Amino acid sequence: MRALVVYCHPRRGSFTQAVRDVVLEKLATAGAEVRLRDLYAEGFDPVLSAHEHEGYEDEATNRASVASHVEDLQWCDTLIFVYPTWWYGLPAMIKGWLDRVLLPGVAFVMPDAQNANIRPGLTQITRLGVFTTCGASWWLTRLIGAPGRRTLIRGVRLICAKGCKTVFAAHYLMDSSTEASRAQHLVRVAARMNRLIGTSPRAKAAVA
Repeated sequence: MRALVVYCHPRRGSFTQAVRDVVLEKLATAGAEVRLRDLYAEGFDPVLSAHEHEGYEDEATNRASVASHVEDLQWCDTLIFVYPTWWYGLPAMIKGWLDRVLLPGVAFVMPDAQNANIRPGLTQITRLGVFTTCGASWWLTRLIGAPGRRTLIRGVRLICAKGCKTVFAAHYLMDSSTEASRAQHLVRVAARMNRLIGTSPRAKAAVA
């Protein structure tokens, strides 16, 4: 298993960081190869520049400014996002990562004479995990439409392998969370990770 974890939070010591650590611990237990992209820590620029937009469809050169991110994306078979939900959607840092890294010729194939729509390009990705926190309640988030969840669980999944396994976990009402609710959510994250990656031979051997 080759897992790429895209982590997004501006502050150290956040609850989102605790969620990330559970994700990483589960991957380590499963014996996965892991690459972590901490977007804030590395100072990732989420802005799609005019130059990048102009060359967006040029598959020979469009990945030059984000080459290492593209390499990670094409390397992985498991893609996991860990981030806080802001205004019901994705933080600008995550949205910008999607804009700049999920490129034509990388994440999808552009329409042509035989195909009116785009086609999947990330067919090596068979697992997709999304872990987030929301200040709003579950019902209010759903009333608005949960655009962040839809973008990743529906939009990104559609360009991954057919039948790509997905898991999602959110701590709602984060602004009024308690120590108990946060601890319970970390247990939920661990359970979703178990569902996503299954029980590895390494884990079975450890139990035996």
